[in-house]
Amino acid sequence: METRKIFVINGGQVFGHSGGRFNHTIFNATLNFFKSQPGFEIRSTDINHDYDPAQEVENYVWADVIIYHTPIWWFQVPNGLKKYIDVVFTEGHQKGIYKSDGRSSANPDINYGTGGLLQGKKYMVTTSWNAPATAFTLPGEFFNQHSVDDGVLFGFHRMNAFTGMTPLTGIHFHDVEKNADIVNDMKLYQEHLTKTFINQKQENEYLSNSYN
Repeated sequence: METRKIFVINGGQVFGHSGGRFNHTIFNATLNFFKSQPGFEIRSTDINHDYDPAQEVENYVWADVIIYHTPIWWFQVPNGLKKYIDVVFTEGHQKGIYKSDGRSSANPDINYGTGGLLQGKKYMVTTSWNAPATAFTLPGEFFNQHSVDDGVLFGFHRMNAFTGMTPLTGIHFHDVEKNADIVNDMKLYQEHLTKTFINQKQENEYLSNSYN
């Protein structure tokens, strides 16, 4: 059985009034999920702790799938996660994350964003929000019916595309400050992980065996 390598990043920063508890819970749930399943290797980083940029680059290069866990603060990822990305991706220039912006001097108008070195790898992101889900879906509400992925996370997804990675379906947790339902959120997340990584893996193995 082929082993899949999973690199998990906790971007749930401890800052101000935020203790990062929700994302730490999600982070630990992810680690426990993969540790309980055969056929996975796992590495992890918590951005609240010291890290070696060169080792983090190696983690990206090693992994088949990168999983990001982040709250959304003021419609962006926290400053600690942004710093992590800036530091690690800069360290990864021509060392495994990206070689260039993809353009050539002969025709600089085309091929921007094609210089990534992580082709074939996938990523998944979870986010947590004070905003309710209806703020994204109801006419006249704050996000004008733009989804999390097409709105606030658009730049985040383009960042990962720049490296050559492609997305797995993520999951977003809403209203976690005023109306938190941790039990149900954890249930939904376990179901999401099972569907994304276990059911899909079994389907792929079945198809592979059928053609062999």
